[in-house]
Amino acid sequence: MTAVAALENADLTAADRVAVRRRSVARPLLYGALVLCALLTLLPFFWVVTGSLRSLDEIRSDPGAWLPTHATLDNFVRLFRTQGFGRFLVNSVVVALGVVAGNIVAASAAGYALAKFDFGGKRIAFGAVMAAMMVPFTAVFVPQFVITVDLHLADTLTGIALPGAALPMCVFIMRQYALSIPDELLEAARIDGAGEFRIFFRIFLPLAGPAVATVTILSFLFSWNNFIWPLIVAQSTSSYTLPVGLAATSQAAAHVTDYGLMLAGAIVVMLPVLLLFLFLQRYFVQGVAGTGMR
Repeated sequence: MTAVAALENADLTAADRVAVRRRSVARPLLYGALVLCALLTLLPFFWVVTGSLRSLDEIRSDPGAWLPTHATLDNFVRLFRTQGFGRFLVNSVVVALGVVAGNIVAASAAGYALAKFDFGGKRIAFGAVMAAMMVPFTAVFVPQFVITVDLHLADTLTGIALPGAALPMCVFIMRQYALSIPDELLEAARIDGAGEFRIFFRIFLPLAGPAVATVTILSFLFSWNNFIWPLIVAQSTSSYTLPVGLAATSQAAAHVTDYGLMLAGAIVVMLPVLLLFLFLQRYFVQGVAGTGMR
């Protein structure tokens, strides 16, 4: 006997039976819709993976094909043999680590101060953070570049990483998560003689692990996929990050784009972000959920 039949035989009103039938029909439809959305989301990634296994001639002859006629790893071999690829990769890692470290320290400290300290202009400061989240990057692009040049940081990895070292979104996430930590816990640490820096590094940051994981993923994703800012600031190939370097080297002779090389590069760029998200997925969900606790 099915669950629906058992419920129908129970002492239920007519309205309850109709509700049970509706739920039994709606749930498979909901699951089917979610599976369909997941497949539609994964289709572009599937095409990128299969396209990276096709030769350039095959891609040009049939760009819309889903499966390679003759699978080959030649695009990946040529990618890793590309002059400067190792430097591009190292530059991206250095910049991404700098951005992540900056957000973990600076954004966490700013969020903690906005949540737990009372000072003049606190509301204005938080309002500025919220306003910065709404301002598009193109609106502050020119001032940021002028400041970078004035600080003599153009064509340096520091100049590429510095604007992303304290993202407003990360400050907001840390502030919201800090609100969920009891003030009594921090007051007890102060009574025991702990200073503010010790409270921040020894108590707050360990408790804010899910929020720190969320900040890590978001800041790494911002830095790793950033293209426009490194393209403008990096004025020589020695400062190119991976997206900029791949875009520059994918231009073959006669200005013809090497799509196979670009697709293989897209896989290489995507893998670190995917692995990081899979590793921190559980903490990421907790961090996002924790930002709305208060």
